[in-house]
Amino acid sequence: VQLQASGGGLVKAGGSLRLSCAASGRTWGSYAMGWFRQAPGKEREFVAAISWSGGSTYYADSVKGRFTISRDNAKNTVYLQMNFLKPEDTAVYYCAARSSRFTTTSADEYDYWGQGTKVTVSS
Repeated sequence: VQLQASGGGLVKAGGSLRLSCAASGRTWGSYAMGWFRQAPGKEREFVAAISWSGGSTYYADSVKGRFTISRDNAKNTVYLQMNFLKPEDTAVYYCAARSSRFTTTSADEYDYWGQGTKVTVSS
């Protein structure tokens, strides 16, 4: 599976962005998906995840209520809608695919990673 993340950019605090992650390769619907982020000088951290069916979603406490993960299996794409952005959301955001119908918050359990898209939130 190849993953291509896009949609990052510069936005003011309180603004919104929508990230997209387009997948190609093997059967798309078999994969649970996740978004992670890494800020400068920090470890990569979990942001959100969604099961293969889209019926189950999980969020980090820091983004709960502000971010929404969704997927369109017909388009082989997963999205991360980010609202009410804060400067501390500034990071490179990565999408990841797991060879399972069930998702996880652990980065080690994802099998494929996209190249990342940079999000910068100014105060």
